[in-house]
This record gives sequence, structure tokens and C-alpha cells, in this order.
Amino acid sequence: MATQTRRRSGNARPGSRTIDDLLADFGTTMPRKFAPPSAPPADKLFPNSVKAHGVRRPGHGWAPTIPPLAGYQMTSEETPVMWPLISGDGLPPWGAEMGYDVLSGGKFYCDPMNWVLDDSIPVTNPNIFIFGKPGRGKSATVKAFMLRMIRYGYRSLVLGDVKDEYEDLSKFLGVDPFRIGPGLPGRINPLDLGALGVDWEKQTAEEQEKRASIIFNRWLMLIRGLVGSQGVTFTPTEETVINEVLQDLTGWAVGASRLSPVTIPQVWAALHSPTKELVSNNRYEDPQAFYNGTRPLRDALGALCKGSLQGMFDAESTFQPDWRAPIQTLSLRSLHATGNKVAVGIALMCLNSWGQGIREAAAAGDRRIVLRDEAWLQTRLSLEAVEALDANLRLSRTEGDIQIVTYHKPSDPLSAGDQGSQAAQIAKDLLSLSDVRILMGQDESVADELGRLMGLSQMQQGVITNWAMQEKGRALWMVGDQRYKVQTLLTPLERRLTYTNDAIDANL
Repeated sequence: MATQTRRRSGNARPGSRTIDDLLADFGTTMPRKFAPPSAPPADKLFPNSVKAHGVRRPGHGWAPTIPPLAGYQMTSEETPVMWPLISGDGLPPWGAEMGYDVLSGGKFYCDPMNWVLDDSIPVTNPNIFIFGKPGRGKSATVKAFMLRMIRYGYRSLVLGDVKDEYEDLSKFLGVDPFRIGPGLPGRINPLDLGALGVDWEKQTAEEQEKRASIIFNRWLMLIRGLVGSQGVTFTPTEETVINEVLQDLTGWAVGASRLSPVTIPQVWAALHSPTKELVSNNRYEDPQAFYNGTRPLRDALGALCKGSLQGMFDAESTFQPDWRAPIQTLSLRSLHATGNKVAVGIALMCLNSWGQGIREAAAAGDRRIVLRDEAWLQTRLSLEAVEALDANLRLSRTEGDIQIVTYHKPSDPLSAGDQGSQAAQIAKDLLSLSDVRILMGQDESVADELGRLMGLSQMQQGVITNWAMQEKGRALWMVGDQRYKVQTLLTPLERRLTYTNDAIDANL
């Protein structure tokens, strides 16, 4: 196709821009389609001149001569590349109908798992990252997605509803949220055996070995994160000690026919009263040397048993999820109300490990949407906490789960650790674990972040800082290397279920 524009003349308006100027904004140029050689000059200087008042015909006005035109040549496939946000082919019409594509006017559908299976769509994992300023519609978009994916066989698991934003949705679907917090009777054991402990004695020795490896590795990752969150270094020495304690407590070390349940207080007690085998196997001279060497480790675990998290993660689980229900939510609002962000982050890490345990042996076709809300509270804890989230996201493709992670700004993951640290680098790399990113409204001050971290052009940044700020539910959807300008639409029922300003209204 060919696109033409008028060449800037000497008396052009100062603010006018040519096609060359627009292309330069995107760091590219376009080959010119040169005009054919002009005929020999006529005797008359302006052969096509008209009268001062122009010609009385539609489309005609005063002009001394017809100005020259600059032409460009490109194919229809190249046009959307040279001019971003020009509508191209939309996504297939399957999955949750989220709203409409503003540029094409067509409906916009979201189904990350099937996108992964379609080689024509540049998506290799089903994870979704959502960024947006508070009040721009992040939770409403997530809730609408959860509701609309029920018809496709998906059930949702909210691992830590920090502000009870999903309570109304859960009750509407007939499920009461499970609450954890100071003074509440609810308990979650992050060292639960999970589904891999079921029918243990019926498994072959090879299968038991495989399951034990998965369980102990998950527990070690959690304890490493819990200890690291309190500034205690978890070296290979501590890992060896903890691993031996866990194998002793479960009975795996002595070949028990059935693994025994384990809780964090039991691990703490085993370190306080070590056996002779535990001391000698870890090359300590005597119990006193063991006490001195493991003191930071014991103190860090003790904080979970008698500190701000006492009574929440130090006993057997009192919650058994009903996997036939359309949604399961674990509320942390009571803990969040205390203002202890570190405690909330630790709780999210415990819930993530517990949730991973109950998903390890999911039946084929058991489709889940796993929400990790306010993920920055976890990733700011420590390097180990970032690594735990990183591991969960990497398993989503294998387990068939759609993992949704919410942040406020693209730079939030970078707040993990000091600038340039390993934690910050891993947190930055989390962005590469999601091929689907939903960028909702942001302030102008975030524009540079969008360009630097998300690779957005100035035009695309303007979509987020200008257009998306004008109405809730507007977002720039990044599906692989494709961009879509989407307006989410809610039904009246969904508006009621997704409304999160009740507390503000009550104070007016």
C-alpha cells in the first residue's frame, strides 16, 4: 500500500509534523517512492494558478500551485509495525469475553492457557501480571476474568486476600472465605504434606522416593524464605540440619510406611533438644556447639511460634479446601489491619507454599486460576522470598495453572533488595515469566518506568498515562509482542461484586 503526505513548505505552521518526523520518533525511516521526472518547465510560472477567491467547486480553494507529494511504500503487514496501535488481526474468539478492542471495535477475549497451545499467538506461558494505580480497576478485571472462566471449567484459588476484596465474589458463589489472623481460630500448616501424602503406603518405593523429594524441597524452600525474611543467612549448613530434622520428624529417615505430619513448632523443638545423631551427623563437637551454631536459625523459627504470627501457622491445618467449589479464598485482612507488612509478607509466603502443596498432585483437567495479590509484600522480604515466587511461576505451565500476580507499578518488583542485588535481579526477571501483561492507568511520573521496563514507545506510554486514566477498566494489554487497547466491560451484577470503595463511602 502507499501512503502520501504533503511536504512541509516554508510557511508551514511551526507545530506541523511530517511523516518523516513521526517515523523518527520510533527510530526508523521509510524508503521514499520517488515521483516520476517532471516535464520541462512551462513558459508560465504557475500554469495551474487560480483566481484569488478560488474556484467555486467542492474541495477547491485558493492555491498558487499544486504542492508536491512525498510517497511511501509498504505492505499491509508492515503498517502496524511502523505505526503502533494500528489495529491488526485480533485474538481468537475463545475464553473470557473481557470487553472490546478500542482500535478495531471488536470483542476482546482472554484465555492464556489456550494461547500457549496456539503456535500463532506469541505466548509461551499462561502467567498474567497486572499493573495499575489503585482505583484503576485491577481487582475488577481479575474478578470478571474469574467469573467468566468458570464456564470453561476453571476454579479460582486466592492465596491471601489482603483487603477482603474477593469476599463478595466468594459469598456470591456460595463459598465462605477462610480467615487467618490474630485471635482467629483458623490455622494453616505451611508444612502440610498436601496431596502427595495421600495413600502413601500404597505407592511403590520409586514413587515414594519421588514424592518425598518434592515435599522436602518445598519445605526447605519455605523455611529458607522464612529464615531469610528475618535477616538470617540460610547456608548449606542450616539446610543440612533442617533437612535431617524434617526427615526424622516425618519418619522418612527410618523408612516409616506412612509419613507423619510436621509443624514449624516441632522443627523448632527438635533444634532446641537435638538428638545425639543430629549433633554428630552435622559435625558438631557437642550439644553446646550445636546450640551456638544454630542460634540464629532457632530464633528465626521461634518468631513464627511466639511472635506476630503466633496461632496462625504453628498447628495442623483447620481448613480443607473443597476443590469442587468454584472459588477458595484465604483472607488476611485481620493481619493486614495490624499494619505489620512484614508479617503479611511472611503469611503470603506460607500460604503460597501451602497452596503449592495442595496443587502438586492435581488431577488431569483440574484447571485453576491462582491469584497472588499484592505480591510486592512478599518480594520485599528477602532473596529467598523472591526465589520462592519465581519457582511457583516457573511451574505454572507444567501444572496447568493460570497464575495472576498484581503489582501497583512496574518498578515494584525491583524493590526486592538493594539496587543491583541478586534479589533485585531475580525480581526483575520475574517479568520475563509472563507473556501476558495488563497495564492499567498510571500517573505521568511512571511513564519513564513503562518505557524502560516494558519497552513501550511514547505513544504506548500515553495510552496508559492519559487514556487509561480517564475511565476505570481501561488498559494496554501486552500479549507477547502484540498490543491491544482494551476497555473492560462489566455487567450490573459484576459492578456490585467488584466495588471496593465501601470503606470510603462509609466515611463520607
